[in-house]
Amino acid sequence: MKAENTDVYFASADPDQLERIPCQIFHHARDASIYVAQQIAELIQQRAAAGKQCVLGLATGSTPTKIYDELVRLHREEGLSFQNVITFNLDEYFPMPPEELQSYVRFMREHLFDHIDIDANNIHIPDGTLAEDQVHESCWQYEEKINDVGGIDIQILGVGRTGHIGFNEPGSGRNSRTRLITLDRLTRRDAASDFFSEKNVPRRAITMGVGTILEAKKIYLLAFGEGKASVIKKAVEEDISTIIAASFLQEHRNAHIILDEAASEHLTRARSPWLLGEVTWDDATIRKAVIWLSQHLSKPILKLTEEDYNEEGLQDLLANHGPAYDINLKVFRYLQSTLTGWPAGKPEHAKQPGDRDRPNDDIFPKRILIFSPHPDDDVISMGGTLIRLADQGHEVHVAYQTSGSIAVFDDDVTSFLDFAKEFNQLFHLDSEGTNKLEGDVTHFLQNKVSGQVDCDSVQQIKGLIRRIEARAATRSCGILDDRLHFMNMPFYETGRIRKMPLGDEDIQITIDLLQSIQPHQVYAAGDLSDPHGTHRTCLNAVLQACDRLKDEDWYKQCLVWLYRGAWQEWSPHQIEMAVPLSPRELLRKRTAIFKHESQKDRALFPGPDPREFWQRAEDRNHKTAALYDALGLAEYEGIEGFVRWRGDVDSV
Repeated sequence: MKAENTDVYFASADPDQLERIPCQIFHHARDASIYVAQQIAELIQQRAAAGKQCVLGLATGSTPTKIYDELVRLHREEGLSFQNVITFNLDEYFPMPPEELQSYVRFMREHLFDHIDIDANNIHIPDGTLAEDQVHESCWQYEEKINDVGGIDIQILGVGRTGHIGFNEPGSGRNSRTRLITLDRLTRRDAASDFFSEKNVPRRAITMGVGTILEAKKIYLLAFGEGKASVIKKAVEEDISTIIAASFLQEHRNAHIILDEAASEHLTRARSPWLLGEVTWDDATIRKAVIWLSQHLSKPILKLTEEDYNEEGLQDLLANHGPAYDINLKVFRYLQSTLTGWPAGKPEHAKQPGDRDRPNDDIFPKRILIFSPHPDDDVISMGGTLIRLADQGHEVHVAYQTSGSIAVFDDDVTSFLDFAKEFNQLFHLDSEGTNKLEGDVTHFLQNKVSGQVDCDSVQQIKGLIRRIEARAATRSCGILDDRLHFMNMPFYETGRIRKMPLGDEDIQITIDLLQSIQPHQVYAAGDLSDPHGTHRTCLNAVLQACDRLKDEDWYKQCLVWLYRGAWQEWSPHQIEMAVPLSPRELLRKRTAIFKHESQKDRALFPGPDPREFWQRAEDRNHKTAALYDALGLAEYEGIEGFVRWRGDVDSV
């Protein structure tokens, strides 16, 4: 049931007894965060009015940052006071000095404490500076402090891919308390981007125990993005297990799971809601059900029978939209219609009898603008389509939204300097400036400590390396150099993983580029599983820019397509344009990805998937093609999928 005046769907504690923890699914992560912040603010105000303290258990990481942003806004704009608030953080790396970039002390100060009126004496975070023989006693003191203030009123949690809450890794017991713990390899890999390499991630951390967390009066666990969907299903719908620490929340009387739609995708009510009761059978739901049935039974769509529908819980669909073959044919024809070898339309001279018209087919060639968050997302995510657009004669522009400089190894900078030095010597160029730059950069790199932000010169060289690679990659695809645009959006240029919020300058840069090209098609990265958040921010910039330009005459003829990045592909029921790739095109795509040499073999920030980007891309393209084949459509070497954006500026 949709709650009034909110953008959230509320669930009972267990729809059809499947969900064992109450879940609230919001359309957007931002709205979910604001909702939780409002619950916190209301409790703070209620306790203040009664002359009482409010005790909060706080989490770190990317998930709760929007909660903290909203609490800061409420403090600044609506007078919310934190004078009566006491906080206890879940965890801290060990060892970890508080001033380090990765310190949770620093994280909490930068995101919350430095911006509100909380008493510093009321802030409690596990101490990562202690000698190891002092940690055990400190952990017991932490527990006593929580008990002394009457326990935690609201505990905020995220969840890791291993199912951990706090740093309670697989194997953590139901009654575990605050302690020193060894981090799981997967957890360390997920944290690698914050530490500029997995090897720099501490192997241990101090964390509240599962038992400590479960003693909180109310718990909100938040999870956003497709990457959390699998572990959420395990925590919510499967049995309690020490392997998934979050599953212990099933025992709590006042625990709530707060999700965006992407993180809820594996829950039964999202993946196959017809198994729980009546649904509204619109075209999208019918497609989803038929594709699910086809995959579930390993049968092509056109071979599904009425018995299949009845036996697998789809009697209502059959009764209202049958017979089975009519339903099958409708979905099959839709999927067939998504397939096109001409992503920007077919010119009249190439059309064959029976070809259907696509939007703006009368405009040929077209101006195409592809937005790439990093300097390699274009070829990784839609390299085959990019090649085809260029080969078919369109005016293809590529806009690299960020420099990608933080993803370059220091060794590549040294090699680049060696090249510049010998190049100058070979051609007798003035080396005075080069020698000074070389000296400054070499001195910095030799004295650089783990996690240190690069100096301006090093950032510029790393950005230059990625620009050169991007030019080489797009040349191999047939794109002219003068059609490449390096936007260097300001939000990214912090030199660290944590970026600035998207600003008006970022959006204006995007607007100016769109106005200058006036494209007939725009492609943008719609992959919100990006572990560093850059894709989400870049997509927001594009969509907000498009929204501001929607009344322009040229924009009224423009189509905006969203592709997925290196982490995820669109599901078949979502895909609206599927571009088949031949073996030769897939090989050309791989060649283009290889031109990004600084990301080859061992990328600095690969995210949770250890495979190289070209391997991920090819596997994803192969799997999408295999899925279409299994559904009964033609067999292709690979397929790249796209979804059309239709103007909902709040869609991310």
